[in-house]
Amino acid sequence: MSAATRLTGALATLAALPARVVEPLMHGLQKLLGIKRMPWVFLIPNLTAVLLFSLLPVFINIFYSVTGSDRLFPLDRPYVGAANYETLLDCRDYLDPSTCSRDLFWRALGNTLLFVPVQVAAMIGIALLTAICLNRDIRGRGFFRGIFFFPVMLSPVVVALTWQWILQRNGALNGLLTAIGLEPINWLVLPDAAFFWSVFVTVWAHMGFFTIILLAGLQSIPRDVYEAAKMDAASPWRVFTRITLPMLKPTLLVVFILCVIRSVQTFDELYVLTGGGPGSATILIVQFIYETGFAIQPRNFGLAAAASLLLGMVLLIFTLVQLRVARGRSYG
Repeated sequence: MSAATRLTGALATLAALPARVVEPLMHGLQKLLGIKRMPWVFLIPNLTAVLLFSLLPVFINIFYSVTGSDRLFPLDRPYVGAANYETLLDCRDYLDPSTCSRDLFWRALGNTLLFVPVQVAAMIGIALLTAICLNRDIRGRGFFRGIFFFPVMLSPVVVALTWQWILQRNGALNGLLTAIGLEPINWLVLPDAAFFWSVFVTVWAHMGFFTIILLAGLQSIPRDVYEAAKMDAASPWRVFTRITLPMLKPTLLVVFILCVIRSVQTFDELYVLTGGGPGSATILIVQFIYETGFAIQPRNFGLAAAASLLLGMVLLIFTLVQLRVARGRSYG
């Protein structure tokens, strides 16, 4: 017997040792609980993790939303009922944030309602176009797929700091403008420019993830359909609108829902890139929740919890409506 064979056998024995140790315990549990209850033995650890790290925080958040003061411990917080929700929704004119008791909440909500459609449309449009290009038989296709996915692997803070270095007054972009004889621009000081770059940076950072999903959807479309369209001399636009888009609808729905949820939850990049400024031009709802609960003194955990629950309910309703519409279309 060769040394390599002996080494392989020793490693296999060592790898099987944990299973041999656990095997008597599993036999004992099976005799005690019965074969039908054994799946619960494997489900309980996962269910416990979901309960502790997903469901329990939701219930704690609900409790904080109906309590007041800046005390952190639950027993030190008095019950205030729906006062936090009433404070957030107290407005004379909902179209004018300055008439609201929490005007920053409504400014953040307004920015979010503008940011989400623009960012989602840009994200899906660019990701779909990129996926279609990467699905073609081009040279270096694997390399370009990796390049487009690379920003997804970067930390949001790294992304924001990189673009902040590019867009600042003495940054790389203004250096290029100066080199060709143009005046430098305060990209992150002008409200409209800051909003544009907020959308651009977030699309750049997360587009690769949605591109991969759409690329998988494109590759699942049978090639025979395209070959039949080619034999019928169908134009590229007709192929795209009559074959690609209809057969890509389930994937597009998943991408749309994920993109909307991700867009509403945008925080890291903008907090580092603009800090919500200039003024309140780029502050979104998640940043308002963070600053209300943790950054601004006195900390108002109840108000932050109420705002986060309102946001969660809106996202839940939106997702359910989208799934219902998609199911109705599929059955229709």
